[in-house]
Amino acid sequence: MLNRKELEPEKSPGAAFGQRLRSMRDERGWTQDELAERMGYSGTHISAVETGRRSPTPHFAQSVDKAFGTGDQFEREGRAVRNTGLLEGFPEYVPHEKRAAEIRLFELGIIPGLLQTPEYASAIATGAVKRGAITEQQAEERLTLLADRQAALQRTPAPMMYVVLDESCFRRVVGGPRVMAEQVASLLEFAALPSTVLQVAPYDMGERRSFDLPVTLLTLADRSHLAYSESAQRGHLVRETTFVLSTLTAYHQLQAEALSQTASVGMIEQLRKGTS
Repeated sequence: MLNRKELEPEKSPGAAFGQRLRSMRDERGWTQDELAERMGYSGTHISAVETGRRSPTPHFAQSVDKAFGTGDQFEREGRAVRNTGLLEGFPEYVPHEKRAAEIRLFELGIIPGLLQTPEYASAIATGAVKRGAITEQQAEERLTLLADRQAALQRTPAPMMYVVLDESCFRRVVGGPRVMAEQVASLLEFAALPSTVLQVAPYDMGERRSFDLPVTLLTLADRSHLAYSESAQRGHLVRETTFVLSTLTAYHQLQAEALSQTASVGMIEQLRKGTS
């Protein structure tokens, strides 16, 4: 079949679920639309789950079992997909990040994943394991995906990255002084790249800071925009809507109020002296 994406079931539980879904659909000779009609979903939704761009919800997995007559087989596999170190909804976001022409980030308290050194990222993951939030295997899954996401930034042409970090990102020491010093040094190297803009939102911005939660905005090659945010339960990907455009406006206001890149680098250099 033309343009049929090759699946990699060994890549993750979600990819394995998608491969099994496609195989059983193929065995019955059903198209995605035909399966979707039996399940009460759209063909686009079926495609997204098969290719791992969307995680199967409990209702989706139950609907698959009902359509195929497989008891609770897919429901059980769906639980394995959701029992992962990745927040539900995040895998849907990652493919868009990998092809974005522009990436805009605002973060509080912690350096965003795309800018983390391996040691800093490992310290964050280890902390989650010690708290019982994730298993060691799930921590390894997070770190593997993070390395893959960071490697994707090395593409040509490189995406333009705009990053505003709250001052708390530098005040909070992660992994100890040595790890933090190396992380700060890495950020200064990042700021020197031609495809990046790094700014600090200092504490004294006060109420002029546009956001109280982390923000991720993507501009795709066709100039459409996506926004990604997270709650305690899941990640949320929002396509170009009034909400996304208003968030983009607020981000521009944040950039205007934050320190310039030159002033930001100067501030980071001063803070660096306290981490070495």
